[in-house]
Amino acid sequence: MTRRPRAASSSKDRDQTSLRLSDPYLDRERTRYPHPLPSREWILHTLEQEGVPVPPERLVELLDIDADEEETFARRLNAMERDGQIMLNRRGAICMVNKLGLVRGRVQGHPDGYGFVIPDEGGADLYLSSWEMSKVLHGDRVMARQSGTGRRGRAEGAVVEVLERANRRIVGRLVEEHGICFVVAEDKRISQDVLVPREALAGAQPGQVVVAEIIQQPDRHIKPLGRIVEVLGNYADPGMEIEIALRKHDLPHEFPETAQALARKLPKTVRETDLAGREDLRGLPLVTIDGETAKDFDDAVFCRTEGKGFRLWVAIADVSYYVRHGDALDLEAWTRGNSVYFPRRVIPMLPEELSNGLCSLNPEVDRLCMTCELVVSPRGEIKDYRFYPAVMHSHARLTYTAVADALAGRHEAVPARLLPHLQDLHRLYQVLAKARGQRGAIDFETVETRMEFDDQGKITAIHPVERNDAHRLIEECMLAANVCASAVLQANEHPALYRIHEGPTPEKLADLREFLREFGLHLGGGDEPRAKDYARLLETIRGRPDYQLLQTVLLRSLQQAVYSPENVGHFGLAYEAYTHFTSPIRRYPDLLVHRAINAVLAGETYDPGGWAQLGEHSSQTERRADEATRDVEAWLKCYYMRGRVGEEFSATISGVAAFGIFVALDEVYVEGMVHVSELGNDYYQFDAARHQLLGERSGRRFRLGDRVRVRLVRADLETTRLDFVLADEASGPKAKKH
Repeated sequence: MTRRPRAASSSKDRDQTSLRLSDPYLDRERTRYPHPLPSREWILHTLEQEGVPVPPERLVELLDIDADEEETFARRLNAMERDGQIMLNRRGAICMVNKLGLVRGRVQGHPDGYGFVIPDEGGADLYLSSWEMSKVLHGDRVMARQSGTGRRGRAEGAVVEVLERANRRIVGRLVEEHGICFVVAEDKRISQDVLVPREALAGAQPGQVVVAEIIQQPDRHIKPLGRIVEVLGNYADPGMEIEIALRKHDLPHEFPETAQALARKLPKTVRETDLAGREDLRGLPLVTIDGETAKDFDDAVFCRTEGKGFRLWVAIADVSYYVRHGDALDLEAWTRGNSVYFPRRVIPMLPEELSNGLCSLNPEVDRLCMTCELVVSPRGEIKDYRFYPAVMHSHARLTYTAVADALAGRHEAVPARLLPHLQDLHRLYQVLAKARGQRGAIDFETVETRMEFDDQGKITAIHPVERNDAHRLIEECMLAANVCASAVLQANEHPALYRIHEGPTPEKLADLREFLREFGLHLGGGDEPRAKDYARLLETIRGRPDYQLLQTVLLRSLQQAVYSPENVGHFGLAYEAYTHFTSPIRRYPDLLVHRAINAVLAGETYDPGGWAQLGEHSSQTERRADEATRDVEAWLKCYYMRGRVGEEFSATISGVAAFGIFVALDEVYVEGMVHVSELGNDYYQFDAARHQLLGERSGRRFRLGDRVRVRLVRADLETTRLDFVLADEASGPKAKKH
C-alpha cells in the first residue's frame, strides 16, 4: 500500500487524550515492540468510527504517527492489506473490507477451467468462471465479491484483488505447439498453461517433465510466464512418479545443511552419560514387530502375565532427547510434519542418522526410550500406568508374518526363547480386543494393497495385504499406550495435541438415515449417535451380500480425524480422549506429546507456542502426504494397466458422481471411471443421498456397491485416468418401483 509523504509531525510527547493512547491493545504491543504502533484492532476501530473511506494522511493524523514511524506504519498497513483486512479504493482511500461486502478466501481450481473461492470465515463458496480464473491460479488467496447468481441459484464471484500467490514453481510436461512452448501443470487444478520463452528453456525438450519457476503471474490480460529451472526427465523413467509428486505437493525432500550438520554431530550409539535418570530395561525381552520392509522402528513391546491380568511395556523411541525444541532438526521436522511412505521410497521426517539409526529401536543395540508401563485386568481394563525415560535393548526384529506364523503353531518362525512372551502378548490382545468391542469402537474392514516391482523399477503385480493377529496385537498395544498418554496429560492439566475424530454432521446423518431406510435398517442414537451405535449396526449386517456397500456408506458419513488442542474425543475408537504418542520418528505430533509428558514428569510446562496452529499445520501436512501417496499409487496403477487395454473385468461400483461411476476391479485392485455417456442412451439423474445414478427412461440404476462388468478402453499416464465402458449392455439393475 503506497502513500504520499507528509510533513514531519510534532514531538513524541503526546497529549494524554491522544486517540493513539486509547488503544486497548497498547500494552500487548509494548511487549512485542520497543516502539509500539497502534494495533491492527485499533486501526480497524478508528476506520469504523470515521464511517467512510479514510485517506492515508488522515489516518496518520488521527493516530498521531510521527514522521520517523511512517515507514513502519506503512508496513503494518501493507500487512493488513495482504491479509484482506483493508484495501485502497480507486481514490487511494483506505477501506475496511468487511464494509465492502468482500470475501477473503482461497481459490480452488477445477480441471475444466472454472473454480471457487473458499471463504476464510466459512460459509458458501463463490463460483469463479473460467474468465475470472484467468487472473489467478489454484491455491491463491484473493479478495472477491459476489457478482451475481447463476441459473442454479449458485453465488458467482469476481476477483477484486489477489492477496497472496500460492505458486512460485510448478511441475509439469513441456509442450510445443506452433513454435510456442508452455508447461502443462501436473496439478490439474491449475488449468492455465505456463508460457516459456525459447531463451528460458534451459535445454529442456518437448515431452519432458520439468519444473518451471513462474516469473510473471497471470492477470486478465496475460497468461503466466515461466522459466525452466529443473529437468526431471521422461514420464516413463523409473521413480518419475515420485519426483513429480514431491514437487507437485511441495513436499520437502532434501534436508537443509543446518539439519544435516546437527544430525552428523550426534553420537552413533548410546553413551554412558545418556543414561542418567533412566530406568534400565535392557534385561526385558522387548521386541519390535513390523512389516518386512520397515527400517524405522518406533516401538517395542513386552508382556507378562500377573495373576489373571497382564503387565505390558510399550517402549517408544526417545526422539525428544536428541531433537530439541527450536533446533534445526526440530524446525525441519515441523516443516515436514510426518514421514511420507511411497512404494519403494520413504521421505523421512528426520535424517537417516536418526530415523534409521540412533532413534530406531534396532535389534541387539542399546537405545533410549520413553516407556509406558501398564497394568491390564483380565477384562481388558487399564488399572494403572506410568511413564518414565529408560534404556532398552531390542532382543529381536520380528515381522508380522513371522509372529502370526508362530502364533498359528509354526513355532520355528521365531526364536524359541521369545515364543512364551509372544503368546502372552496374544492373550493380552484378545482381552483388549474384547474390551474394545464392549466399548463400542467401530471396526471397519478395509483392504490395503502392496505393489511388486521388477529390477528396472516397473510394477509387476498388486496384492492385497492380509491383516493378521500380529497386526492387531501391535495395534491394541499402541492404542493402550496412546490412551494412557492422553490420560497423564489430562490428569496434570497439561496442554497437548489430541487426535480428535468427530461424529457425523447433521447433514450427513440425515443422508445416511435416508439411505439406510431403503434397506430397512436403522442407526440408533437419535440426533447424536455414538460409535457403539455404528458398531451394533455393522455387526447386524455382517455377512450380508451388500455388507461392503453399507459399510462404505457408514464410513463416508464420518468426519476426518485431525489434530487439535481442543479434546472432543475420538468417535471411531470410542475414546473420550486420545492422542498420538507411539510414532515420534515419523509424526511430529507424537514428538510434541513426548515433550509434554517429559515436562509433566519434571513438574514443568512445555509451551511450543500456538498449540492450535500446530494442530492445523500437522493436519495439513498429513493430508498433503496422503494426497501425494495417492497420486503416486494412481500413476503406478495406470502404468500397470497400460498393457491391459481391451481386457474385461468384474468390478464393484466404488463411487457415484453426476458425471459417471467409479469402479474397483476384482483381484487387480485398481479403480477407474465409466463416464455417464457410456451408461446407455438415456438421461441419468444423480441422487447423492442414495449414492446412485438412475436412468429416466430405462429405469437402470447404478448404485454404490453394485456389481458390473467393464472393459478398459484407455490408460492415460498424463492424467492418471483409467477409462472403462460397460462390457455388458445389460449391466445395471433396474430400480424397483415403489
